[in-house]
Amino acid sequence: MDNSERRYYLDWLRVLAVLLLIYFHAAAIFYQGDLGTFYVTNSEVSQIAELFILFVHQWHMPLFFFLSGAASWFSLEARTAGQYAKERFQRLLIPFMFGTLILVPPQVYYHRLQTSGERFSYLQFYPQFFNGIRPTGNFEWAHLWFVIYLFVFSLIALPILVWLKQATGKRWYTELSLKLEQLRSIFYLALPLMIIEAFFRPRWIGFQNLYDDWANVLLYLTYFFYGYVFFVNEHLWQIVDRQKALIFGAAVMGMSMLFGLWITDAVPTRSYSPPYMIYQAFRGLNAWCWVIALLSLARSHLNFHHRLLKYASEASYPFYLLHQSIVVAIGSYGVQWQMGIPQKFIIISTGALGVTVGLYELIVRRFNLVRFCFGLKPIPPTIAQTIQE
Repeated sequence: MDNSERRYYLDWLRVLAVLLLIYFHAAAIFYQGDLGTFYVTNSEVSQIAELFILFVHQWHMPLFFFLSGAASWFSLEARTAGQYAKERFQRLLIPFMFGTLILVPPQVYYHRLQTSGERFSYLQFYPQFFNGIRPTGNFEWAHLWFVIYLFVFSLIALPILVWLKQATGKRWYTELSLKLEQLRSIFYLALPLMIIEAFFRPRWIGFQNLYDDWANVLLYLTYFFYGYVFFVNEHLWQIVDRQKALIFGAAVMGMSMLFGLWITDAVPTRSYSPPYMIYQAFRGLNAWCWVIALLSLARSHLNFHHRLLKYASEASYPFYLLHQSIVVAIGSYGVQWQMGIPQKFIIISTGALGVTVGLYELIVRRFNLVRFCFGLKPIPPTIAQTIQE
């Protein structure tokens, strides 16, 4: 497969991963556990929601950073390093700044309404958003942590990414891929992930503030790097293709073991103890198996183009930026309804999906100023007129 050929399965995976966030965050309303509590929570929790949250959390963000690393490879195929850095500013930093000022405050507002028991308007709250930094204050970047992490990763890794495109970098990559072919296993690439989880996760459990979050920074930076090197050429994919059945088997078996620990409440206490460090190392291995298994499955079944993909691929990034604020807003009212958890979940997730799509279609997609704020390219006047009609 030529490197210039588009990998449609990456686009499909990205679209589906973003769509899954609606249901993940709707389920988070009915979960209160070790991963923390959501901005609004239901008085009654659900074990099904808990297992769904733990399952998706295991591989979802690693997959996102892997896909982002792959996107950087293709971006640098068509751009210079300077053009790539400029594109990162426009694509990531501007939406992050816009989102932090406009999209995040409503989430904190609804959280304050539920936790404080007080009643105040959004206009009264907004100036308070800048009073202190979470967890002691109100200011935070919520789900936009992914955007700012990716922005930083893209810039600090840029010299290495450029080096890998040069002759010396390609020689290093070739030696690595040949060594893995000799060892006949893609699982060796999980070792850095296992080490990071075992030695850093006990201290940094996962508060995404960038400057004191070393477990996540190192873990996701590694996934970002892996996503890039997997597309330097096809050597690593050939190893994956030969081990497809083993990878799927390991992913299912590993997740089954984790489910057993979660259901029986047998997860070791967080500490620098051998049981907990082994548990975290195992999580690192299992997450790698799931990321590679999902990529392998997508390579086999989703590498095709469809007109829906073009629309959904462009919409996925604004969808990511918008969705959580909408889930929180609808969920803040949904938790007050007198009905069962399944009914609440269906109404909240379906409503959030509809509102998010509607906002994208009616506002974000049609106006270049709004597109700029959401990291999208401007549309030519002739196309813009067609869209608005």
